[in-house]
Amino acid sequence: MPPLRSAGTGPEAEDPDYAGQYRLEARLGSGGMGVVHLARSDSGLRLAVKVVHADFAADPEFRARFRQEVAAARRVSGAFTAPVVDANPDSERPWMATLYIPGPTLAEHVKRNGPLEPDEVFQLAAGLAEALRDIHRAGVVHRDLKPSNVLLAADGPKVIDFGISRPADSDLRTETGKLIGTPPFMAPEQFQRPRTVGPAADVFALGSVLVHAATGSGPFDSESPYIVAYQVVHDEADLTGVPGQLEPLIRRCLAKDPEQRPTPDALMAALRAVRGPYAPAPRGPLPKVPAQRSRHGGEPHAEPEPAGHPHPVDGPPQEAPGPRQGESATPPGTGGTEGPRSGRFAALRALPPRGARGWLALGTAAVVLLGAGTWWTLRQLDAFQGGSRQRGHRTPAVHQPWQTTLGTPDQHGPEAGPHAAYCSYGRGALYCAGPGVRAARLNPADGEVVWSLPDRDPATEGGTSAFGAPTPPVLSGGLVQVLSADGTRLEGLDPRTDRPRWQRDVSAYGGRIYRAGDTALLVAADGTVTAIDSATNRPRWRHRVPGHALPGFFSGPAGDTAYAVTVTGDGSRTLVTAVDPVRGRKRWQRWLDGNLTPAGTGPRGTLYFTASDTVSRVAGVVRYTPSDHEQRRIPLPTPVTLAGVTSHGDAVYLLSGDGGLLSVDTAPGAKEPLRWRLETSVGNASPLLATEDRVYFSAADGRLLAVDAFQGRILGQTPLRTGKPGQGYAGTLPAPIIAAGRVVGSSPDGTLFAVDAGAPEEWSG
Repeated sequence: MPPLRSAGTGPEAEDPDYAGQYRLEARLGSGGMGVVHLARSDSGLRLAVKVVHADFAADPEFRARFRQEVAAARRVSGAFTAPVVDANPDSERPWMATLYIPGPTLAEHVKRNGPLEPDEVFQLAAGLAEALRDIHRAGVVHRDLKPSNVLLAADGPKVIDFGISRPADSDLRTETGKLIGTPPFMAPEQFQRPRTVGPAADVFALGSVLVHAATGSGPFDSESPYIVAYQVVHDEADLTGVPGQLEPLIRRCLAKDPEQRPTPDALMAALRAVRGPYAPAPRGPLPKVPAQRSRHGGEPHAEPEPAGHPHPVDGPPQEAPGPRQGESATPPGTGGTEGPRSGRFAALRALPPRGARGWLALGTAAVVLLGAGTWWTLRQLDAFQGGSRQRGHRTPAVHQPWQTTLGTPDQHGPEAGPHAAYCSYGRGALYCAGPGVRAARLNPADGEVVWSLPDRDPATEGGTSAFGAPTPPVLSGGLVQVLSADGTRLEGLDPRTDRPRWQRDVSAYGGRIYRAGDTALLVAADGTVTAIDSATNRPRWRHRVPGHALPGFFSGPAGDTAYAVTVTGDGSRTLVTAVDPVRGRKRWQRWLDGNLTPAGTGPRGTLYFTASDTVSRVAGVVRYTPSDHEQRRIPLPTPVTLAGVTSHGDAVYLLSGDGGLLSVDTAPGAKEPLRWRLETSVGNASPLLATEDRVYFSAADGRLLAVDAFQGRILGQTPLRTGKPGQGYAGTLPAPIIAAGRVVGSSPDGTLFAVDAGAPEEWSG
């Protein structure tokens, strides 16, 4: 059996092929303790395999902790967890394989979509109470229940990551003076008496998780972990925004005294008693997540691309001395007394939170002073990045429309011609470029311009670019990547202040600039690819991709793989190569028949292509699954001249030059691959945008259209926004964007506007 292999040193250099008998197909995620890979059993069962980093594998104490994690996970395997399929904690590189569970974490969902609705919080509470009941019945205390350790699966929430859990009969006990966990979701006794932590600590954490789900932030919130620790031990929980019927129950969960908290059974009974005011929620999927990764059409709950899989990767955290038994988390200078919160400590409490990244700045081993002689070490907190930190914030049911115009009035006269703004969305902000504006940041909630940089490039005089359509600024590597209108200069801007961090001359690449995650791929005329780190502008690798004379690249939403594509001169075959964008390694290479053009990515690493005939009309759709080399070719009834194409889930959507919109179901076994065709009468359209249940595109007359992805009917369209007399129609149009529950469109009259994604039938009003 092939062994695990590692190239180079350090976690980032690891590239294992096997864990035991399981071939590792794709990397799902990486953390400080290990890497989680997608794999399959001999029967085809999809697995998430955690492989420990080599450095930790050499540590006997860590091996003991990992062995205990495996034991705890085995004991609780059931309906409410990710069942353990196989493991070998004694291997040269310890590993554990659990069932792969599609779905986002609660932290991801709240971060993207805002807090849950009351009935959804009830459903979550019931599911987690059942999960804790089974976990505790197995004799295990989780000790790290938090939003990033709750998967929103199709059949209800799942609790994952037992890296710091403790079976009641474990021989490996937490030593006196050591403390581990995630501060906003730890119980008071975890700070005060870590050796006595029992099942009631999980109930306290459940209360905090439910507050986070209902409001977007926890009951104890501060930018500082030691302030959070003090609040957990001494302060009352802030339950502003929690549904009224749940508030008393959650307050009981958050009791300081473990004996005063309900057991999971009591919690389940109480939920049944108070559920009356809310509509009963059937057991099934919690809220769906919009298409930020591949969440796919038609299914009750969508599967993410493998790279976005949320299974935990950190493993057991590092430990450091914590409070001795009987000590409390009391800030310095208080003498352990309960008095008014005043002075320096009160001022710290009043500071506005910095958000999740404030935690990350503390680092993996930030040592925090909680009180006289009380020290502890923070666990790595990169998974805790959820939600709004604003107390009581809830996502509004209806998003108010807005519109704005970039640039100044003199840049939008009749002589300027059509001039739409091109935008992208990232981390809660819109980044746009247009005539007279090199880059701008806008608030997607109201269209407010946060900052704007004028463009004095002669190439854009008259409102158009000599290099072609404007390239929207893109958030990559934490910076806003801006390409000049003539395609000769690439720069990285600070997204908060618009200050330049770096610049690079890219004139030698002729506009052949592609992005995959936080890597920019620059393709020279001789086919040499230079990969640069988007955050630092430093080169990562430089070489040609074998078999590709002048490759073009595309990637999925996760950006963990770049796909190089080259068609032979006679159009008979297409070479596709999967490349690691960070290290430049070839992952696989395959020749596919036909003249193929990328059309998108789908679940399980699936790639979609359109197949063209000898006169460049699209004659069919090709689905290729790299894991099993499976190809599926779906011919179109009649070849079409393609105006736009996109994919979502198993569906591929094609817009022809005559305005016909076609939906193709590529799923294996689909009885009717050609699902529907809609005549839209839109001859000149923008690129398509697809979500789980909608297809969006813009027309040259400024209309934004929404189409039902299941039934193929127009759900709504905005009024015309044509240019001023003499401007004519735009030759190219930007694609619509989904941002914060809104659809953002850009019209030829210079207007950038947003409408409620949930109510397209009201767009015409």
